[in-house]
Amino acid sequence: MNQQAAASLKTRAEQETENEANRLGEQVRAALSVVAQRSSDEADALQTAADRIERAARDLADALRELAQQRASEES
Repeated sequence: MNQQAAASLKTRAEQETENEANRLGEQVRAALSVVAQRSSDEADALQTAADRIERAARDLADALRELAQQRASEES
């Protein structure tokens, strides 16, 4: 089964959770890149990276809760 076919079998909540997890991973990688760089605006860049990770983590947590609710309602 190809990726597109597999993706079409996922629910909206599953797709959203996967997207948010990927976004968090991207934000973490971007933050690590900022850590490796030294620049005059390093403090601002680190603060911005922290804010983005915080938002992405919160969005992932929300998506996971939504998926948990969906699965719980499917079981009942």
